[in-house]
Amino acid sequence: MGAGPEPASTSADGVGARRLPPAQRIPTRTGETSRSGELPGGWRVPFAREGMPYIAGTGIATAVLLLAGWVWLGAVAALLTAFTLNFFRDPERSADAGPTAVIAPADGRVIKAERVQDDRFLNGPANQVSIFMSPLDVHVNRNPMDGRVTDIRYHPGKYFRAFADKASLDNEQNAIVLEDPRGRRVAFVQIAGFIARRIVCYLRPGMEATRGARCGMIMFGSRVDVFLPIESRVNVTVGARTRAGETVIAEWTT
Repeated sequence: MGAGPEPASTSADGVGARRLPPAQRIPTRTGETSRSGELPGGWRVPFAREGMPYIAGTGIATAVLLLAGWVWLGAVAALLTAFTLNFFRDPERSADAGPTAVIAPADGRVIKAERVQDDRFLNGPANQVSIFMSPLDVHVNRNPMDGRVTDIRYHPGKYFRAFADKASLDNEQNAIVLEDPRGRRVAFVQIAGFIARRIVCYLRPGMEATRGARCGMIMFGSRVDVFLPIESRVNVTVGARTRAGETVIAEWTT
């Protein structure tokens, strides 16, 4: 996680929180919180920029091993390259849902969709939707709604398996709170899993987030929890598949 988090601070709800170090608060030229594989001249490759060193490294290793005549090792390296390409893929998505829609921030499978008591972000009853991302899913995260970033909280933690309930509180995580012009708040939490050991966040407090725009990623298997006010209606059930930037997971009722 880079140079390490800043000293702990206390948030408005009294919960101790660590904020992301400045190196993780990455503004963009367009203000859309996007760090896709954009190259000079407007060219774009369909992979997350964070994956380029991994893709290049495994690709070079494959070429060297095959040219050296180590066919079996080259084959293993080629499989690793294919996995790396698949993991860091970053397809374009279209968020063309209606204005009352809250969309999925992550690709994956819904493992929780229920009413909870949220004392960390919304300070009251809330609807929680949790999405588990396997290593085979797209791991680029996207903003679930339009709004201003009012808070970002980073907590170091453990690395339980991401689908376990205790991962929601105990694992390393980064929480982002958005507030729309009507004062409605949504919190979504990037949670590292058993394999994932790096959380990337492009947002910073005060930025205006655009629904469906890229906002970060979590490396190698992870989970995203979304907390919505009870003035929302959840549209997904446990077991449903989601696509970041496209699947409507909830709608505002007021």
